[in-house]
Amino acid sequence: MPCKDVFIRDMTTEFGDFCCPDRLRDEISKNSKNLLLIDCRSQPEYTRSHVRGAINITLPSLMMKRLKRGNLNICSVIQNNEAKERFSKHSKTATIVLYDECSTELNANPASVINLLVKKLRQDDCRASFLLGGFSTFEERFPEYCQSLDQESNIMGLCNLRISDEPKFPDSETVSTCSTSSPMHCPFPVQVLPFLYLGCAKNSADLTQLRKYGITHILNVTTNVPNMFEKEKNFRYLQIPISDHWSQNLSSFFPQAIQFIDEARTRQKGVLVHCLAGISRSVTITVAYLMSRQNMSLNQAYDHVKLCKPNISPNFTFMGQLLDFEKNLSGEKCSDSGDEIVTSDSEKLSPTSSSCSPI
Repeated sequence: MPCKDVFIRDMTTEFGDFCCPDRLRDEISKNSKNLLLIDCRSQPEYTRSHVRGAINITLPSLMMKRLKRGNLNICSVIQNNEAKERFSKHSKTATIVLYDECSTELNANPASVINLLVKKLRQDDCRASFLLGGFSTFEERFPEYCQSLDQESNIMGLCNLRISDEPKFPDSETVSTCSTSSPMHCPFPVQVLPFLYLGCAKNSADLTQLRKYGITHILNVTTNVPNMFEKEKNFRYLQIPISDHWSQNLSSFFPQAIQFIDEARTRQKGVLVHCLAGISRSVTITVAYLMSRQNMSLNQAYDHVKLCKPNISPNFTFMGQLLDFEKNLSGEKCSDSGDEIVTSDSEKLSPTSSSCSPI
């Protein structure tokens, strides 16, 4: 089911605060002259690949300071003369959609380039929106609408964040490689463990894929994405009503989420952990599960998930919560009688139906 019809508010006549990838694809396919695309990533990223027809705006630190003060003429920082002329001519009449690598919440980082540009454009009475999930999500779903000079290059920027230089995983048969040899552009949920899948809102509504992977348990880490199949007896849901914002305490839901995933494992069923774009909230839960159940450090768990899905990018607040979680797990391990942490954790958080009832 199309994203614009299910997962976000109706945008039939106007773009809202954000634009979903499906809607942008539709507008580009119409060759609409009432659309301006602004790529807020670095010039090398833009050169590697960008949405067809997008204008690149790269701001040096001095220009960033002027932008924060609200006295920057955006047209002056567009390097390409043709693009500058197009922006000058249509910026007041067209809908402007800006994107970075992978943002899912515009206000998650008030000092980000995309946040400041949207704010400035709106101050200038322009209709400005941002692309939900950023370029990485759009490229993954609609590569035919992107212009790429080097298909083999790795995605750079915040989504390519590395916590450690050399990931080391514990020796365990349950820690497998990903379900696809090329997960960068995989439209389906990626396999993190034999029973654990990571995905986005679109994956959670794809009944064919859910059945294909034996997924019966769905952990929905959003406030407004519907549980599409909750009325069907074969599916079990747990919804964590959290937005991708620095003010949210996702860690308070870690025990409940881990227990729900354990229930699927015990029943030998697949479990899908998803948020909206599948890069921040759901990733945080997945990393926490690997830390708790696979005896992984934060570095190891993050690197393993990133190997499966390279465009992950938990916001910095969630990363801080994962660091605290790691400290708590280390404390539990030190106080343990000597049993392996996977065994002791499983005993402490054995799944029960009462705490994992469908929502």
